[in-house]
Amino acid sequence: MIILGLDPGLGTTGWGVIHADGNRLRHIANGQIKTDPSMVLPRRLSNLHAALIDVILTERPDSAAVEEVLGNTNAQSTLKLGQARGVVLLAAAGSGLHIGEYHPSTVKKAVVGTGGAEKRQIQAMMAVLLPGAKLAGPDAADALAVAITHAHHLASAQGMARRARVTA
Repeated sequence: MIILGLDPGLGTTGWGVIHADGNRLRHIANGQIKTDPSMVLPRRLSNLHAALIDVILTERPDSAAVEEVLGNTNAQSTLKLGQARGVVLLAAAGSGLHIGEYHPSTVKKAVVGTGGAEKRQIQAMMAVLLPGAKLAGPDAADALAVAITHAHHLASAQGMARRARVTA
């Protein structure tokens, strides 16, 4: 299965694509989509959507995974991040992809082992879990971590379904 992981952001949205076969993972591609802060918000969101559609058409994922948004003390920043996340979800859903959504602490725990991991720890684990992958930046590393979390959840669900069929 080809999984597209997405780390939404208005300034920078990270994306990463992996091939998952059970718990075996292989890096395919990763990148960051940056929007121009001098542009008006609707244009930035439109550019983000168009760039995401390009990624989806190029990489042809079977499934997508998106990191959930955490609020912060600046309400305007949180609102803009939520709007960018909406565009990310729209691009994936509009392309017919099944979407998994994961809390940041779930992603950190899945790839680092602790829900309080820092960005540099996630980047270090990408080198371990996806050897040879050249990361486009921290947001791309986060997106790959989201994709890996989704792959692990899918593998666990498939394993439980197999066990249920055997015992039935």
